[in-house]
Amino acid sequence: MNILIIGAASAIAKATARIYAEQGHDLFLLGRNEETLAEIKEDLKVRGANSTGSVCLDLTKSAEHESAVQQSIESMGELDVALICHGSLPDQQRAEVDYRLAKKEIDTNGLSVISLLTVLSQRLSEQQRGTIAVITSVAGDRGRQPNFVYGAAKSLVSTYLQGLRGKLLDSNVHVIDIRPGLVDSPMTAHMEKGALWSSPERVAQKIVSSITKKKHTVYVPGYWRAILFVVRLIPEFIFKRLKF
Repeated sequence: MNILIIGAASAIAKATARIYAEQGHDLFLLGRNEETLAEIKEDLKVRGANSTGSVCLDLTKSAEHESAVQQSIESMGELDVALICHGSLPDQQRAEVDYRLAKKEIDTNGLSVISLLTVLSQRLSEQQRGTIAVITSVAGDRGRQPNFVYGAAKSLVSTYLQGLRGKLLDSNVHVIDIRPGLVDSPMTAHMEKGALWSSPERVAQKIVSSITKKKHTVYVPGYWRAILFVVRLIPEFIFKRLKF
């Protein structure tokens, strides 16, 4: 398969790319650090990737998205899978009082993803096949006090994906919303870990199997589906008092 991985330096993206490399697929990476991309490509070649390519860009610069996707297509031919993995974890307390910071985080976690989806959906519609998979978050299921700026951006993307899934149905393009829970990664290094935490490798395995099985909305690990089902049932007059 020809697989485009966007935000390739993230822990989940690297773990997913390694699985695909071991299966002998062709991989093309988008990320913002050229040296890091070179290291990842070398690792993927050693692991068995059929071919590797990359483009270095700041993924928040939407004007560069079309060119980057086009370069991946020119390198590999048609795309079988496009996986969007990039994002940031904002300082909630700062973002609550600084609109510029809140906007920056929503641009990174929300609008830049929609920009990429706009380009990818057009390209895969022209092919009349393919899969778009996006890492969102369980944080988007409901606006919780500790992370509602981040959650709002992820909710925006999840809602967009739901509509896009229906829009692309007749084009034979599948859309997957991957919602991890707490993941032990460099982005969460400052946070205390507990029983509900998962590893990037476990998430990556679920991503690959979900793409193969053409799932729609995937909670990773699966117990988060039950947890969020309960969270969504909590009445607002109670929920607004919870600080979890």
